[in-house]
Amino acid sequence: MSTENEGSAVPPAPSAPPPPADAPAASAPQGAHPGAASAAGDPYGPPASQAHHDAGESASVPDPSWPPPPPPSTPAYGGHGGAGHGGGGWGAGWGATHQQPAPKNGRGRGGLVAAVLVAALAAGGLGGGLGYTLARENDSGGSTTVSAGTTGGNVKRDPGTVAAVAASALPSTVTIEAASSSGEGGTGTGFVFDKQGHIVTNNHVVADAVDGGNLSATFPDGKKYEAEVVGNAQGYDVAVIKLKNAPSDLKPLALGNSDDVAVGDSTIAIGAPFGLSNTVTTGIISAKNRPVASSDGSGSKASYMSALQTDASINPGNSGGPLLDAQGNVIGINSAIQSTSNGGFGTGQAGSIGLGFAIPINQAKYVAQELIRTGKPVYAKIGASVSLEDTTGGAKITEQGVGGAEPVDPGGPADKAGLKPGDVITKLDDRVIDSGPTLIGEIWTHKPGDEVTITYERGGKERTTELTLGSRVGDS
Repeated sequence: MSTENEGSAVPPAPSAPPPPADAPAASAPQGAHPGAASAAGDPYGPPASQAHHDAGESASVPDPSWPPPPPPSTPAYGGHGGAGHGGGGWGAGWGATHQQPAPKNGRGRGGLVAAVLVAALAAGGLGGGLGYTLARENDSGGSTTVSAGTTGGNVKRDPGTVAAVAASALPSTVTIEAASSSGEGGTGTGFVFDKQGHIVTNNHVVADAVDGGNLSATFPDGKKYEAEVVGNAQGYDVAVIKLKNAPSDLKPLALGNSDDVAVGDSTIAIGAPFGLSNTVTTGIISAKNRPVASSDGSGSKASYMSALQTDASINPGNSGGPLLDAQGNVIGINSAIQSTSNGGFGTGQAGSIGLGFAIPINQAKYVAQELIRTGKPVYAKIGASVSLEDTTGGAKITEQGVGGAEPVDPGGPADKAGLKPGDVITKLDDRVIDSGPTLIGEIWTHKPGDEVTITYERGGKERTTELTLGSRVGDS
């Protein structure tokens, strides 16, 4: 998939404004003609959508203890990097997959710079012409004194304004660069979790650097630190890294309560969209408990979450960055976007259309603490395989498990609760379950040992049962 920038040609520069009527016009040299500049030219949502990073092959029957590979139409991660994979459907905020860049002749950012310069020169020429004309008309032989207007006083930004929240949070965010031993990787975002130097981000941001790769984190003041992966959870799409030689003045961001978030609450997102570090965007909470399943297209297992949806602009490179409330508390980790099929403004990767998704911070905090404590993720489970087919009727327990295993673990939570193959789960507590991915995402908002009420259908009749969630350690 393309990572090239493919900009459109820059329009010809406007000619200079005509001189005043009584000013002699300079003759143009023979053969001269107007010039023209041109240039040629980062995890999720309803599984029915086409993945921005193709999800790869998926098994028809999921693993009973680990959610199976994503269905062919799972969306992709959000926010990792500056350039990225093109494609349609669910865009990743996971953008800048890259190799060592090769020289480009007149392509990429140069085209954009050329366009900006042309616009600036055109504006400069217009301003000069107007200034000359007005000066002549006002010149009556006397002098003109121009005085600067007074300012409106010192600018005060009260706590709770976007500017105040951004000023407080930006020093605790970092731009992460991750690369494998072969040099492939990308960029993403993270934020300070504690004073010991732990940084929370997305798994897909640092996945390239897990096994012998290179990892660094750069603060807005330009200070750069080498880092290492402490632990990563692919299913949750959460990772923790630690700065080497971390400074002593780190300021962890305050964590909010994602359960208390309401639709319509203001949101502030910080990240590095398309490699533009320390970018701040705003929006609102558009929806809660949005079932999201995503894959990076490598054929690996999917990530699942019951996400916060926001219309704050999130693009490739925002992945792993904080989603803040109006008081500056972290309420989520920006992870995925739904995007149109084509990139715009000279990019090869699609960007935000106002549908961004964040992992609720209550879930991410639990996962991060486990990773710091043991280096491994712990997942809640019901001990049954469910179908990942797109449905609206619920999550059906399959008739056969993966690799000939039992679809319901003997002696597991589902077995003890009386669930059987063919049962269709329609609710977990008071949350409606419309598909297998929705069920998995909802289970993972809980901790092992939590007691939940399962509503299911068997033989056309609705039933309920109490179930105590089990646990599984690790991603394999």
